[in-house]
Amino acid sequence: MQFNDLGLDQRLISKLNHLAFYKPTEIQQAAIPVGILGKDVLASSKTGSGKTLAFLLPAMQRMYRCKPFTRRDPRVLVLTPTRELAKQVFAQLKTLNAGTPYDGALIVGGENFNDQVKALRKDPMFVIATPGRLADHLEHRSTHLDGLEMLILDEADRMLDLGFEAQLRRIHEAANHRRRQTLMFSATLDHADVVSIASDMLNAPKRISVGHSAEAHTDIAQRFMLCDHLDHKQALLDKLLETEDYDQMIIFTATRADTDRLTTLLNERKLKAVALSGEMNQTQRNNIMSQFERDCHKILVTTDVASRGLDISKVSHVINFDMPKHAEEYVHRIGRTGRAGNKGDAISLVGPKDWKSFKNVEAFLQQSIEFTTLEGLEGKFKGLKPAPKKKFVKKKPGPKVQAPKSDKPAADKPKKKMDKRFYDNMAVGDNVFVPKKRKPETPSADEE
Repeated sequence: MQFNDLGLDQRLISKLNHLAFYKPTEIQQAAIPVGILGKDVLASSKTGSGKTLAFLLPAMQRMYRCKPFTRRDPRVLVLTPTRELAKQVFAQLKTLNAGTPYDGALIVGGENFNDQVKALRKDPMFVIATPGRLADHLEHRSTHLDGLEMLILDEADRMLDLGFEAQLRRIHEAANHRRRQTLMFSATLDHADVVSIASDMLNAPKRISVGHSAEAHTDIAQRFMLCDHLDHKQALLDKLLETEDYDQMIIFTATRADTDRLTTLLNERKLKAVALSGEMNQTQRNNIMSQFERDCHKILVTTDVASRGLDISKVSHVINFDMPKHAEEYVHRIGRTGRAGNKGDAISLVGPKDWKSFKNVEAFLQQSIEFTTLEGLEGKFKGLKPAPKKKFVKKKPGPKVQAPKSDKPAADKPKKKMDKRFYDNMAVGDNVFVPKKRKPETPSADEE
């Protein structure tokens, strides 16, 4: 199947040909025809499947073929969980709407709020945003969504995991009219919160599931190595950096402190490394990502802030120095390599503290994982045994023992004496204890 077969406007076909996009991916084949018909979509696909075009192309088709509901409000709103993913979507949008009057605005946290207000006052037809910052603009009445035609939620499961449910519902209420079309994309359709919010926000959606998010990526070779402790992990990482033939590499850690520590160690070894974490302001994050994309650094050490939305074809290796807390995040981490038809390597270091997370990943992938070793760095740790289940033993009821009755009335409990050390300095008024004001003491001659 070609893009010509999907019913797209010829102007879009010309742009896709110019960008050397000829054959749609599986998710694009399934979602685009439904999207251009104006129906709601609830879709899932694994990372790197090309879902960005699966919702941007129907949105551009609406620009070409339909009249706007209003001249003031944005026509299409795309919500993403992270700033990096929003930037990625915005960059792809600019390649599609170049040379057209269908301008867009990027509204994310960490950027100047007043500059965003000015951008929204220009009445952009597309808005690519993170839910928190857009909800702030709705609160300040910087924008309105009464005339919104398409609401697109990219990686809805991640937005809900990050605690954006209230903001998503606020945005939904601001654009809640019967003519709105909603496209919701999620890594999985089994997410309880996704099912709940989809039932409220979508109208008779077409369910599309292309591949399972846990399916093995055929272009990524996955390896797992057991580690005894932190020093053992560090030794394995050093050996991998010496022996692996990599172009660019991303190393994922659990905390910002580990990110900074590893980056310092790598730079001391004369390796071009840079750190990225969510605590940085947006300008710093933009500069780091730009430098990494331009190959100024060979290694990016980061937390899960870069596990989604980063599309750099030169990333040949991903190393999980720490296993992710959520099993789904593992798939998104390793999906940063093996992109655009390239081969990639994903190596995970599993220590005692990572064991529970590793078992969750193994269950999520629905496969038994074998471990590999590096010669001379074999460890003693072989995994943790599951805790034995406690057996419930039902106790036999014993004979009831009644206390002997007494003819004497129960003596009143003695009243507790007031602690004068505390109450001497308190006065009672209106049932509220108020400290008494002390008379100022005359200072001694030494104090004067």
